[in-house]
Amino acid sequence: MSARSELLKKLRENVHRPLTKKEIFEKFEISQEQEKIFSDLLNDLIESGKIFKNSKGLYGVPEKFNLIGGRIEKIASGNAFLIPDDPAKEDIYISSANINGAMHNDKVFVRPVPSDRGKSQAGEVAEIIERVNTEIVGNLEKYKNYGFLIPDNKRICSDIFIPPEALNEAQNGQKVVAEITRWPAKNRNPEGEITEILGDKDDAGVDIEAIIRQLNLPGEFPDKVLKEIANIPDQINEKSVTEDDEREDLRELKLVTIDGADAKDLDDAVSLEKLSENNYRLGVHIADVSHYVTEASPLDQEAYARATSIYLVDRVIPMLPQKLSNGLCSLNPQVDRLTMSVFIEYNLIGQDEIEIIDHKITKSVINSNHRLTYDQVQNILESKESAERKEYSDFVEELEMMNELRRRLRKNRFEEGSMDFNFTEVKVELDDSGNPINLKKRSHREAEQLIEEFMIAANRIVAAEMAWREMPFIYRVHEEPDLDRMKQFNEFIHNFDYRLKGIKNGVHPRALQAILEDVRGSKEEKIIETVMLRSLKKAVYSEKNIGHFGLGISHYSHFTSPIRRYPDLIAHRIIKETITAGYLSEERQDELENQIPKIADHCSLQERRAMDAERDSVDLKKIEFMEDQIGEEFEGIISGITGFGMFVELENTVEGLVHIKNLRDDYYHYDEEKYHLIGERTKKIYRIGDQVRIKIAKVNRDERKLDFELLEKID
Repeated sequence: MSARSELLKKLRENVHRPLTKKEIFEKFEISQEQEKIFSDLLNDLIESGKIFKNSKGLYGVPEKFNLIGGRIEKIASGNAFLIPDDPAKEDIYISSANINGAMHNDKVFVRPVPSDRGKSQAGEVAEIIERVNTEIVGNLEKYKNYGFLIPDNKRICSDIFIPPEALNEAQNGQKVVAEITRWPAKNRNPEGEITEILGDKDDAGVDIEAIIRQLNLPGEFPDKVLKEIANIPDQINEKSVTEDDEREDLRELKLVTIDGADAKDLDDAVSLEKLSENNYRLGVHIADVSHYVTEASPLDQEAYARATSIYLVDRVIPMLPQKLSNGLCSLNPQVDRLTMSVFIEYNLIGQDEIEIIDHKITKSVINSNHRLTYDQVQNILESKESAERKEYSDFVEELEMMNELRRRLRKNRFEEGSMDFNFTEVKVELDDSGNPINLKKRSHREAEQLIEEFMIAANRIVAAEMAWREMPFIYRVHEEPDLDRMKQFNEFIHNFDYRLKGIKNGVHPRALQAILEDVRGSKEEKIIETVMLRSLKKAVYSEKNIGHFGLGISHYSHFTSPIRRYPDLIAHRIIKETITAGYLSEERQDELENQIPKIADHCSLQERRAMDAERDSVDLKKIEFMEDQIGEEFEGIISGITGFGMFVELENTVEGLVHIKNLRDDYYHYDEEKYHLIGERTKKIYRIGDQVRIKIAKVNRDERKLDFELLEKID
């Protein structure tokens, strides 16, 4: 057990009051020579929220002080939830009155308070451990000699006051970056100083640049990283490959990469061999990024800081420099590449059943036969006469076998309890100037499912292997939902005559999957899927293996995308060390036990920020796409009902609001229990799923909102 784990264990089990640092040294028999190391450990545990130090200088685990550590997730109303560091704990509701100056994503300690509004757990922020939002991006509203920055991130609910001396020549209506100089407190806005002017808010390119700046990431890699990259050879050293006895030579194995047409960072390749009548061996081959990104190097430190590649609507902000992400690590066809391979042997039983016979994880070197797109694979699977089928005739048999394996894996996964949401994704097509010219729906067909199932299969094997070996590891976990949220969800779907089974003692993912299957194709499908998703917890990274609720899987990790996700890179390092020696030394295990909780928390935070940025960039271009269509008429479906109006989603997935004050044929009232609007005189009812015809009335790019005018209900 590491010193970190041992200290926390003893503080929880053997200490019944807060201690001074001197008392901790005495109790744990820390020598004078070790005091500096132990002090650094205590400070690290305080910064990570594992230990609390009160105003009197006394130390203890948070629960002894009746505190829970985690990160703040604000919602548009100004209220918030605490997402606990321990994924097994329930989220805690925090009213705006109890937020006490904390901002979105800040790391805090929360003290439970009497619940209100029917919440099972409520709390107030007792202490802020780490401030995340040191810089804020938004529009400047300038008054006589001062201003307010209106944040682009709507989860930062307070405007930033800019005093006269901090305006730095910024003008009204400009998009600016401000550094926080005074944090918010009760009844007091945060204050800031403008450090950069991005341009007029309506200038071309400023909107996306603002989203990038919200992430507080540099656009370019530091010189020390570029210097390290320059020393990496452009080609694989054949001698080092042949001399590596632990690396399996798979260059004669038939395999293929399958990805989107625009993808350049190809993490994975797949192979499938028929061993006998019913036995098949799946190979999932993942870029061996850890071979090039060595621990604690400048390149590794930069990859950790970024934690993930970010895919905005018009560009990619990569985790790794292009020489690696699009070059030496990308599994391009007809070139040798270093990989980590997971082989899984399956027995196909009867028409639908499948079982795992054996598995192996190994270092390898491959040479991919082809680089195929999802569209090409789909055409091969769908049409015997397709041009792609002729062009890639050497791989058609393998693709057809892969499709059958996909079908069985997918069927088996959903029978075990995986949930299958059916949200429509949209690709925004841009012209050369970055203007949106089309919104194209993305489908999730057999080709996409094939890679999805194979990656899930590999991630499961890796996580189960490391859990069995009892090695420190970084897992991808998804905790069971809070029972109260499930009860609220069940009450919501009662309005549509659906029932959630087995809710008294907790909910199994199969019960939620049953609802998803029941609503498929119905008018209320999207709203029920959306509310269900919001009722679930978010998947995170953790050193604790508590399983993945949404996938219905007891062991799960992220292993298959090390080019673009730092947790996958960490997983590779640990696996390589383990399979090379068969075990990890006690010293290395202690080191990893100390590192992984911090890495997991940081990567979870960066993932959330990246997802927000990606979503914001798409939403922004969708709104911009509609600006030229003011006055145009469209058909849509009512996707949400509130007390102030109804949301309507168009065929192109753009959503807008018909405000209740603009329903002029009657006075309409919101029925909270039935989730519909009803006319006072006409008794006309608008429900979720109803088809309507609307006209685009107003487009507000700053607020990213559309206002619709209702023309008629389509019966």
